[in-house]
Amino acid sequence: MNKLLIRKAGTLLGHQNPIFAVENGRVPNVIFTGGNDKGVVQWDLETMKFERILCPVSSSVYTLHMVAHSPLLAIGTRDGRAKIVHSSTAQPLAVLEHHQRPVFDIKSFETKPELILSSEDGTVSIWNTETFRLLYHFKIAEQTVRTIAISIDERWVVFGTKEGKVKLYNAKDYSFVEELPAHSMPVTSLCFSPDGRYLLTGGRDAQLNVLHTSGFSLAKTFTPHLFTVYAISYHPTLPVFATVSRDKSIKLWSSDDFRLLRIVSFERGFDSHLLSVNSMVWNTYRNQLVSVSDDKKVMVWDVEWPQSSE
Repeated sequence: MNKLLIRKAGTLLGHQNPIFAVENGRVPNVIFTGGNDKGVVQWDLETMKFERILCPVSSSVYTLHMVAHSPLLAIGTRDGRAKIVHSSTAQPLAVLEHHQRPVFDIKSFETKPELILSSEDGTVSIWNTETFRLLYHFKIAEQTVRTIAISIDERWVVFGTKEGKVKLYNAKDYSFVEELPAHSMPVTSLCFSPDGRYLLTGGRDAQLNVLHTSGFSLAKTFTPHLFTVYAISYHPTLPVFATVSRDKSIKLWSSDDFRLLRIVSFERGFDSHLLSVNSMVWNTYRNQLVSVSDDKKVMVWDVEWPQSSE
């Protein structure tokens, strides 16, 4: 069998400190990155160059999220705020102030105008994306709520906590449903498969759990990395998903049977990240994977499914 083809398309340089977040823009060739710097950076994947500082920030950026059906970028920061900025005009539109501790994740719905923020304070807050008024807030855990995932049919919202718990809520009214199979250490990543069949959870225990969404029973568990699994993301069209880790590697897996397809790391001969890989995003402009790291670099990868040799 031919291997999945991976080639580095380029490295984007300019950040002076570790990068924690990356997000696609509304224009296909645009991405945004943020981290322990003084601004959110906009890059052009066509020219592979820096475009501009979209907006300044007063504290570290932990998460970036394009609000569904809008040109608005939500920026979650260490000071507990979320800044809403127009991604084209760079106009600041709102500052969501509620949490007293860092905001670690932000997600929005396709079917209703609501934005979810999760925080180190153990709570989540729900905001209206048209008025940016606070709608609800409630406690999920005693410590950090690190990550959020919304099911493909938008029936469920799942939260991952520092205690290693995975908590399932009804997305309609935010009522608690149940605790799902958990991790022995903090949950750091959550992702639903595009076909809606699976929920994947990753943790600081270096484990990846695969749950059936029909009942949320455990389908499979394995160890994809040596250290924390910081992100899980499915390719938009190929039967592939990627994971990134504190072990400095990017790994590509078959979404059909969870086989390991490729390892992208310096040790495997790639001109890759030399420190923790903190986040990634699949970009549809040229079907590329974009990864960000503690090494202050944004790396862009071409990923291609091999043609049949028959």
